[in-house]
Amino acid sequence: MSAASRRAWIAVMLVAALLGVGAWALVCYAPQPEGAQVGRRIPDYRLRQLATGDTIGIRTAYAGHVTLVNIWATWCHPCLEEMPSLERLYRAYGDRGFRVAAVSIDATDPAPVLAFVRRLGLSFDILHDRSGTIQQAYQTIGVPTSFLIDKHGRITYIAMGAEAWDSPVDHLRIEHLLLRAD
Repeated sequence: MSAASRRAWIAVMLVAALLGVGAWALVCYAPQPEGAQVGRRIPDYRLRQLATGDTIGIRTAYAGHVTLVNIWATWCHPCLEEMPSLERLYRAYGDRGFRVAAVSIDATDPAPVLAFVRRLGLSFDILHDRSGTIQQAYQTIGVPTSFLIDKHGRITYIAMGAEAWDSPVDHLRIEHLLLRAD
């Protein structure tokens, strides 16, 4: 092996070693993602509210309310099936401080999302995340995914997949959170 080949080989090994040390340092010392887990506060992700055009933070905008954060898309058939039960749940408890924050991850402009909302007659808050990065922030693996939040912003329940939100079990969950004084 020539001296030039040996130097090139050493340079490659040095670069590989430095990359390995860098990867190790990132794994060991990088901050853990906040994510969304039962018992933790919901990440305060910022989104556009379609009714007003304002950008809001989920945690701050819904502080003091029992809130169901639902991540969905217009192209998702289970989301379509789930929406009427979300509307019925909201109508049953909205006057008692219950909120629904439905976050569309459609990559389109808001027009198709608003058409979907009008067609279904949805009256709760519709938020839009064209980038879909809320899925990374909340560490979801698909849509729909929902997070039931207490008055203090803590996650009390996570539903992956469509749920019949107007079921007796979910009514009990909401009632319990609305009555809890802590």
